[in-house]
Amino acid sequence: MGGLLELLFPGRCAACGSGSWPLCGLCAASIPVITPPLCARCGRPAEEPTPRCNDCPPPPIDLARAPFLYDGPLARTVRALKFGGWRALAQPLAAAMAQAAGRLEAECITWVPLSRKRRIARGYDQAEVLARELSRHLGVPAEGLLRRIRETPSQASRSGRERRKALRGAFAPDGTAPRSVLLVDDVLTTGATAASCATALRSAGAARVALVTAARSLGGSVPARCFDIITPGSRLGLWLPGG
Repeated sequence: MGGLLELLFPGRCAACGSGSWPLCGLCAASIPVITPPLCARCGRPAEEPTPRCNDCPPPPIDLARAPFLYDGPLARTVRALKFGGWRALAQPLAAAMAQAAGRLEAECITWVPLSRKRRIARGYDQAEVLARELSRHLGVPAEGLLRRIRETPSQASRSGRERRKALRGAFAPDGTAPRSVLLVDDVLTTGATAASCATALRSAGAARVALVTAARSLGGSVPARCFDIITPGSRLGLWLPGG
C-alpha cells in the first residue's frame, strides 16, 4: 500500500526528488513562466505584442497557449508525468494550464491520444489525464474525439518538416466533433502532432481548434522576464511548497 500511495501522492519535489510537493522552493524559483507581451496567435513570449511569430504552429491550429517553457525543473516535472508514472502531477499542471487558457471558448476538450502500445506501457495517457483535469477547472466537458491509427517513432530528433511528414495521417476522428474544440497535449514543440490532430478534428466538423499544453519548447531568444522567480501569491504560486 505504501508504494501505491507514493505513486499517487509522491510528497516530494518532482524535479529534484527532495523537498516539498509538487516542487521545492529552489526548483519552483527556476521555472520559466510565459508572461505577456505575447504572440497573439501562439502565446510565445515576445518583447512586444505581435499578431504572429516564427514559432507559430501550423495553420490547422487557430490558437495556442501554455503556462511554462519546457526547460529546467519544469521539463523534468513533465517527464515525470509522462514517463515516471507521477500521474498526480496533472493536477498542478492543469491548474496552470487553465490560467494560461484564460477565456478560450470551446464546446469540448479533447487530447492527443497515445498509441495503444505506449498507453499500456505507461499505464495511462498523460494528455488525457491533463485534459480531464483541465475540464474540471474550466467546466468544459472532456471527450475522446481522436484515435491514433498509425504508430509513429519518437519525433524528438526530427526537424519540423520531418515531423509533419511522419505524422501526416497518423490520427483519425472518433465520431463527430463540435464546432469549437480545445486540444490538450503535454508539450508543444513544432506543432506537427497537434496540427495532424487538428486536421482530423476539422474533417469531423470542427471549425475552430485551439491548443493548450503544459509547456512549450522554443527556438531563439526568450525574454529574461520568463525566468523571474515565482513568488507566493503570484498566479503560479501553487508550485511553491504549500502553494
